[in-house]
Amino acid sequence: MASSISTEGAARPDVKIERVRAAAYRIPGDDPDAESTLPWDITTMITVHIDAGGLRGFGYGFADPATAVLINETLAPTLTGSDPLSPQACWGVAWGRLRSSGQTGISACAVSVVDCALWDLKARLLGVSLVRLLGQVRTDIRAYGSGGFTSYGEAKLRAQIDSWMADGMNAVKIKIGGGGVRDLDQVEIARDSIGREADLFLDGQGAYTPKQALGYAARFADFGVTWFEEPVPADDLDGLGLVRRRGPSGMSIAAGESVWSVADVRRILQVGAVDVVQADATRCGGITGFLQIAAICEAFQTPLSSHGAPSLHAHLCCATSRVLHAEYFHDHARLEIALLDGAARVHGGRLVADSSSPGLGLTLKQSDAEPHRVA
Repeated sequence: MASSISTEGAARPDVKIERVRAAAYRIPGDDPDAESTLPWDITTMITVHIDAGGLRGFGYGFADPATAVLINETLAPTLTGSDPLSPQACWGVAWGRLRSSGQTGISACAVSVVDCALWDLKARLLGVSLVRLLGQVRTDIRAYGSGGFTSYGEAKLRAQIDSWMADGMNAVKIKIGGGGVRDLDQVEIARDSIGREADLFLDGQGAYTPKQALGYAARFADFGVTWFEEPVPADDLDGLGLVRRRGPSGMSIAAGESVWSVADVRRILQVGAVDVVQADATRCGGITGFLQIAAICEAFQTPLSSHGAPSLHAHLCCATSRVLHAEYFHDHARLEIALLDGAARVHGGRLVADSSSPGLGLTLKQSDAEPHRVA
């Protein structure tokens, strides 16, 4: 084994996983942000490093600190000695080990982050970028600005939207669900800020009943809203389907950011609950899980959109033909830029998958992250 860990290499068919190590970092928000249904002021980033053949794979996600404990105490010893060139096989082994722990929540987050690190490691061992390894279908993907929390005043909301527009984005998404006149005020401010040509997306965070959502959707249509995400709780598939069928034409109903597996997506599609599926590789089983979801979306001829973690999803979106666009979520983007060398940026409204660097092309800024470490 090499005496130091590198990030570049060529194929090593005989290597084995030598070490799996996770950590958790809690980073304060840049403002006391609030969604419609879940206020928060801190975000936890989970990181995983996997060593094999003198190289180190890197994966990350956003979850509870207990996720790192589960990885270190349960998955790390299970995967040590496995073949790093077979991430799907490791994925199956990891799920088998967690069978009695459940298939959702921190179990799903743990498998997801480990899987991302495994794919990054495989690409590094083969000396190619992740997007090339997966099969690149495009060089970049349309990005939309996402944030606009319900706690924002008008000045902050306009400033955030202006920053996205300055980066060339022609679609923005804001949170709603605070109720009453304020929701309509926020939508009116957003539309005025972006003009009539850009797309306006709304995230209801499951705050409405189906009949409330239909009532609001009719009023949002007057502002040219083209995307209504989680108008009702995401597990209310009947409610989602009702809003989809009876809502305004030209307004897509979206959900799926919290699905844990391809089975969840299959249920959503079988009942016709959404126009667009969202998937988050940091929750749905990692890159392996995201690719499975992309395949079932292909089978159902349903569009797909990524959720959060733009530096990770840039590669997946550029290797998946069904994807419409990638979410450039304010909170995740600011943490990626602060803590990851190689973090993806939006240029001309597009996210570019770095095909010139091995793997994801990301490296943790250890000295910057260490003061925030909690596990």
